[in-house]
Amino acid sequence: MKHPGLGPVTAIANQKGGVGKTTTTINLAASLAALDKRVLIIDLDPQGNTTSGLGVNQKSVRRGTYDVLMGEGDLADVIMDTACERLFLLPASMDLVGAEIELVNELGRELRLQQAFSSYSGVPYDYVFIDCPPALSLLTVNALSAADHVIVTLQTEFYAMEGLTQLMDSIRRIKQALNGQLTMEGILLTMVDTRNRLSNQVEADVRAYFGSQVYTNMIPRNVRLSEAPSFGVPVMYHDVRSKGAQAYIAAAQEYMQRLAIQ
Repeated sequence: MKHPGLGPVTAIANQKGGVGKTTTTINLAASLAALDKRVLIIDLDPQGNTTSGLGVNQKSVRRGTYDVLMGEGDLADVIMDTACERLFLLPASMDLVGAEIELVNELGRELRLQQAFSSYSGVPYDYVFIDCPPALSLLTVNALSAADHVIVTLQTEFYAMEGLTQLMDSIRRIKQALNGQLTMEGILLTMVDTRNRLSNQVEADVRAYFGSQVYTNMIPRNVRLSEAPSFGVPVMYHDVRSKGAQAYIAAAQEYMQRLAIQ
């Protein structure tokens, strides 16, 4: 499903919170922007952490993803610049909280974002990333219906695998019913602590079960990664030499290689 002017669209998903979705969305996108690509991030999470993580106060956002989903704003008109070169944002306004309820009785409610992409006629982007909410909600269904690929972020902890089969099942159902082009792009392991035996065990289990779907590169637990959102910048703008920044640059390069193979 190639949209005019929009390069590969990748949804970053997991119905669990706190597993590095937003961090991955911001830093993968910023790494690609640093590699001279024009990248668009779409914040589809009502919490708006991607928006604030890029230095934008959610309360000051007048128009964003809500307006696009409700058909009240054209995608090209709502996209804003960020402080990072070649990195652009469709922000989450405070109104996004109500989108789920307002869309419930609307016709084609699962395909609102897909429709917005199809009618896009603005400046082209090389890559598009969607930060999904931590739930298998109508907003997440919109993201997966509009995306070409899904990356699942997975924290290497005890319950990591538990919700994964449910998420995979949802991805399969959306592929069958709404978006035949959707592919599972990969699983990115986040918050990895190689000194921790459990973390290593979870990594081994995930790799044994999912094989080549799991990214070779992993994202370590890293103080600089945790600090960067409070400065409103991607980690590479905060400390490019940090392990977190280097890990996302490596993951971005692997992402491009994986897409080239598909």
